Parts: sequence; C-alpha cells; structure tokens
Amino acid sequence: MARPVWTGVLTFGLVTVPVSLYTATQSHDVRFHQLQRGTSDRVRNKRVNERTGREVDFGEIVKGYPVAEGEYVVVEPDELEQISPGRSRTIDIAGFVDLAEVDPIFFDKTYYLGPKGKEYQKVYALLVESLDHAGKVGLAMFAMRGKEYLTAIRSENGLLELHTMHFADEVRDPRREIDDLPEKVELSTQEIKTAEQLIGMLAVDWDPGEWHDTYEDQVKQLIEDKLAGREIAVSSGPAPEATNVIDLMDALRRSLDSAGKGDSAEATKKSSRSTASSGKERAPAKTGGKKTGGKKSTASGGSTSKPAGAAEASELSELTKAGLYKLATELDIPHRSTMNREELQEAVGKARSGRRLKAVS
Repeated sequence: MARPVWTGVLTFGLVTVPVSLYTATQSHDVRFHQLQRGTSDRVRNKRVNERTGREVDFGEIVKGYPVAEGEYVVVEPDELEQISPGRSRTIDIAGFVDLAEVDPIFFDKTYYLGPKGKEYQKVYALLVESLDHAGKVGLAMFAMRGKEYLTAIRSENGLLELHTMHFADEVRDPRREIDDLPEKVELSTQEIKTAEQLIGMLAVDWDPGEWHDTYEDQVKQLIEDKLAGREIAVSSGPAPEATNVIDLMDALRRSLDSAGKGDSAEATKKSSRSTASSGKERAPAKTGGKKTGGKKSTASGGSTSKPAGAAEASELSELTKAGLYKLATELDIPHRSTMNREELQEAVGKARSGRRLKAVS
C-alpha cells in the first residue's frame, strides 16, 4: 500500500473527518543520464560563482531578489521559514460551487483523499454521496510543503479527489499570448451544420485505456534496437497541408463520406447480429459512436460465410488505431509505435496469419 503524503482532517460546517492524502498520478518518462560524447563519463551540474568560477557549497547559498542591475535584496532561508505557511492540519471547505462552473484550465495536480481509519468511513461516505448528488465541488485553502494551494474537493467513483488549482493571476490571457486568434469570422450555416455532423459521426466513448504514450514506446524501442544492434526504422509520412478557405466545404464533405463508410459497415454488422438473435427484420441503426471490432454472427439463415482471412481483414478495418495498437502490443510487433493506422492493420494481419500457419504446421 502507498504511504500518504499528508494526514489531517477535512471539515465542512461542523462535520469533521480525519483523512489521508495520496498521490493519484505517476510519470513514466524515460530518464537519461548526461554523458560526454564518445565516453561513458557522467556530466553533472555544479553551483559555481559566476565571478570567480569556483564551486559554492550549498550552505553558503542565499536567495536574492533583483531590484536593479547588480543589486539584490538578500533573503536568508530562516527568514522565509518564518513566513512560510507551514503544514496545514486541516482542509476546511469554505464553500461549494457547481463543477461545471470551474474551467479545467484551473486544475493542476490530482490527489486521492481517503478516510484515516474504518471508524470514519460513514462520515467520509456521507460527503462522497452528498457531493455526488449535488454535482458540487468544495473549495478550500490548504498548505503543504511550504506552499499554499487553492484546492477543489470532488466526488468521483465512490471516493474523494483533491485537485490543487492555479490562482486566477497565474492563468495567462490567451488574447495576449496568441497573435492570430480570430476576432469575428463569417461562417455559413451549411459549414457549421456540416462540421457539427462530422463531430457527431466521429463521437466516441471515453476510454482512457485506449490511449497510450506512443513517444515513450518509441524511445524504449529505440533503446532496445540500439542495444541489440538492429537497424533503426522510422515510418514518417508527409506533413498534412493546412485546409484553405476555398477547400473547406470540400474537405468537410469528404470527411463525412469517409466517416460515413465506417459507420455504415458498423451499423450493418449490428443489424445483422440483432436480426439473427431475434428472428425479426430490423432497420439498420445509425451509429456515431466508437467503432469496435465485432464478433462473427452465428446466424445460418442463408448467409454465405467469408473466408477466415477476409473476415479478419474486415474485422481489423473497423478497429480504431488505439484498438489496433493494443493488438500489435499483444503480438509484440516491432516498431508499432511509429506506424500509422494502415500500417498497424497490415502488420497485425500478417502477424496473425503467421501464427495460424505455424499452428497448422
């Protein structure tokens, strides 16, 4: 079990529950050491006096706030310690707001809040259920590790989550940061309707497990290939060209046509399965959701069975890139992280065919 990063009490009104705070996320970044090229010698950073070039011991370093060229207000570590917010013992919810009112840009890091002992589970569950039913988040100030945070406490999947948040003056004004934001652009009703239709047809169910850090996989594959002395192959196509104003409607219509073909195939398959199970004719349902690999129909009512290879190719063609990537991972296909969707489909098909041939032989 993980160790809590903080323990204390959570209060709202006169209700108090002892809680523990746990880190909710972790990074999987591939870490490297710095080396001098051509050697195995580590390169390390040192604290060096800018004027003398000599290394300075950590205990001799103080903080300086620049007020003019070459002039600083020196602040000693113990002076900062005196005004530090220290460590809160209490997360005191000051008020509740609708979750929909909080712009996601304000959220920073997420922690789990758990009850500190079985005897506090009922009070904890009360806050979980009441926040969930109300659709609210609690706002509280909270100090940890010498820093004060604005936090939001919300109910999610039967537990409490604490999100540290940015203060308003930490969020940059996009109009000052981005030069070419549109002020007012004339869009036709047809363009808007077509774009909305395309969004609807490409709608998917949110499944975080289908999304992967492909760059991390590429880095690991690169390291494995270099360690094994294998040739490094990288697949890269030409960069997509920007859609100009003249071709906008044409691009939207072609996108709808491409998305519609996939939806039509999925709807037909679903309809076939429904008819086989109920024995009644049903009209194909329009689907705009996630395309998933279907199962073979068990209906025998005059349908002609497809060859295994053709059926499998049809099944693979309906999978998303994330679904194909998952299969490629299970089949341990090399360089899968660098492949586009078509390359993944071809590689998975070949790998499966190879396994079938081995099994037969």
